[in-house]
Amino acid sequence: MIKTIEAIIDEQGNVRLLESVRLASARRALVTILEDIPSVSSGEPALLSEPSLAKDWNRPEEDAAWLHLQPER
Repeated sequence: MIKTIEAIIDEQGNVRLLESVRLASARRALVTILEDIPSVSSGEPALLSEPSLAKDWNRPEEDAAWLHLQPER
């Protein structure tokens, strides 16, 4: 059985699992220590790419291509 469980490790190295685990016998485990704050937020790539995508999206040809999806006025 391989299962990933989120945990907190304090300054003294004590590991506290954030969910309960039931095992039939002792098992080995690997611990990966993550950065406190992710270096890139989940939405950041979209925000960074928006200006370059806008050059392509904001063209009359694009407006015409998607016109059939716009509600009638």
